[in-house]
Amino acid sequence: EDKHRRLGGDLKTRSTELVSAVTGSSLTAALPASTSVKKSVVLLSETWKELAKQATVTKEERRAQLDERHRYLISRLADGIGLSEQQVEEAIVSDDKFQLIEQFFAPNGLKKLLFFYQDVLQQKSSASLGPDGSMNSLLHKKLFVTMGSTEDFTGTCAFFLRTSDKAVTASNVSQEMNFGIFDCSYGNILQGLEFFLSQIMIPALKSQQNWGAMKGGLKNSQIQDFLYSVDTFVGTLSSSRQNIEDKIQLTKVDVDTYLSNLQNPSDYITAG
Repeated sequence: EDKHRRLGGDLKTRSTELVSAVTGSSLTAALPASTSVKKSVVLLSETWKELAKQATVTKEERRAQLDERHRYLISRLADGIGLSEQQVEEAIVSDDKFQLIEQFFAPNGLKKLLFFYQDVLQQKSSASLGPDGSMNSLLHKKLFVTMGSTEDFTGTCAFFLRTSDKAVTASNVSQEMNFGIFDCSYGNILQGLEFFLSQIMIPALKSQQNWGAMKGGLKNSQIQDFLYSVDTFVGTLSSSRQNIEDKIQLTKVDVDTYLSNLQNPSDYITAG
């Protein structure tokens, strides 16, 4: 009987220590486990509210920094992706990588600025906390700034490219950058790239009259070679995509059936 009492006491003590470690508070061994869980939920909820409060302050500070350059980006993104300008603005001021926009505007700054619009795993609000204090997650379509190297690309990519090293200002924003969209829904990157090149870039290039220092326009042999190379690349890209989509499906083979017929060394030699 004494042994059972000691065992029960040890389990109760360990349970209390575990809850104390999770909540970061000093709980006594006499505190019921149900009370500990409730206290943990309250602490998590309060922490969530405090973080939300700080995020709101940060968002409003960023919103106050928006100028004509940001408005230009917001307008292009809204038109290209199919969102309202209010939705795009909210996404931008809420983004952890907001500083990348400023680095893109700076003289000799970033050469590209990427936005992904796709499904991401997002936690529900603190109001949706489960009885044990856990947070449920769900897929949610989101617009966010990215460098393009840390997140998997599965949706739509909107990109801005710098055309010079000049500082981007309110007066030159429309001249100093190019804007484009890759629609790679469900991760179909090859198909998205093929469509972008064949339906947008190549027609634009073939209709272009001014090629800068290159004289003769489309009659110039170097320009013709360049356009031929782009056409060839798109053809290769299309073939590669079709080969991947029509990949060979291997049939599962029951190896045990073949092995069961091998009785002696000569059978193995014949099978080889």
